[in-house]
Amino acid sequence: MNILLAVDGSTYTKKMLAYLAAHDEMLGTSHTYTAITVQAPLPPRARAALGKEVVDQYYAEQGEKILSPVVKFLGRQGVQLKTMIKVGAAGETIAKTAESGRFDLIVMGTHGHGSLGKLVMGSVSTQVLANCEVPVLLVR
Repeated sequence: MNILLAVDGSTYTKKMLAYLAAHDEMLGTSHTYTAITVQAPLPPRARAALGKEVVDQYYAEQGEKILSPVVKFLGRQGVQLKTMIKVGAAGETIAKTAESGRFDLIVMGTHGHGSLGKLVMGSVSTQVLANCEVPVLLVR
């Protein structure tokens, strides 16, 4: 199975990783894993003022801060992991990546807001579910 792990460095990412580690059927050599983190785009004026090279470096550094502990943790579990750093709206970007990359499953942590919280705030997991036909495993 080709599995996409959506990570943001939060405690919900840690819970998702703990879930994977506790379920042998989720970790194994029969699966391939890619971790994706999505950075919110900087405002256009900031991007213009800083220049493309500085902005690209900023996105890479922020992405690495999030991905590095995930790579380290899964490496200790014997999992080889590919990584992706994307820029955009998180839910939409994760959904598009899952579909275009032909992933079989998306695994992500969720904050578990109630219905009212989702209505008022929205959530990345809700956006992924709304924009994607790839199955999603939400870990709360």
